[in-house]
Amino acid sequence: MKFERKTQLKMAKLVTCDTEIMSGTPVFKNTRVPIKNLIDYLETGESLDDFLEDFPSVSREQVVATLELAGEILLTHAYANSS
Repeated sequence: MKFERKTQLKMAKLVTCDTEIMSGTPVFKNTRVPIKNLIDYLETGESLDDFLEDFPSVSREQVVATLELAGEILLTHAYANSS
C-alpha cells in the first residue's frame, strides 16, 4: 500500500522499522517496543494506562498519535475502496 507524503512523514516520526532493531519489527520510534504490543494489549482488554506502565519508554503522546494515524490509514483505505 502506498501512502501520501503527509502520512509517510507522520509514520516516520512515530514508527521505526530497522533490521538492526528487533529484526525489523515495527517499533515505537526511539524504543524497542513493538507496535504489535499495543495492539495486543488493547485486544485483550488491557487499558492504555496498563500499557504505558509496562512500557515506560513509550509516551502517551506516541501512543495517541499512533492510534490516530492507524485510524486515518484505515479510513482512507476504506473510502478509497468503497463503491
